[in-house]
Amino acid sequence: MKRIGDRINTKRKQLNLQLNDLAKKVGISPSALSQIEKAKAFPSIITLKSIAENLHTTVGELIGENETLSKNPVVKKDEMKFVEKNVTGTEIYLLANHDLNKQMDTYFVRLIQKSDLLDLFTANSGQIFCYIVTGEISFCLENKNYLLQVGDSIYFNSKAPYTAINNSESICELVWIISV
Repeated sequence: MKRIGDRINTKRKQLNLQLNDLAKKVGISPSALSQIEKAKAFPSIITLKSIAENLHTTVGELIGENETLSKNPVVKKDEMKFVEKNVTGTEIYLLANHDLNKQMDTYFVRLIQKSDLLDLFTANSGQIFCYIVTGEISFCLENKNYLLQVGDSIYFNSKAPYTAINNSESICELVWIISV
């Protein structure tokens, strides 16, 4: 909680707001705001929302949700976050930390034999880039078939109709990047 108080204090000072003035706008006592800034008291969510609004920021900024990427741009292999697994056995993992300002989503995708991308990556706009790391995958893009193998890549508009299936005997792993 100390970090929330520090963020409130920093933002308040950046806006040249006195503690008394912010407290009055939020509807709490100056003493209560001072306690929050010093991490001696915890604000309710309603108070935190009012503080954020009066500091022209968001609750997310005050709690530090955007610090992950800027403080740690590296994701180690054992830190990849599991996202989901579809009914055919394909698993997807996040390759980047959360950041509201990022312009692409990056995934590591593992397809077991006969698995596909069914029901994955369905609500997308923008463009897709796929790079094959291991194995091979059969791609059908706009009714044209492609067999992609290690080192191959494909780039297309996410609105284009496509299917992808691992017809090989081994696992297929790929990097999947979607512009947002």
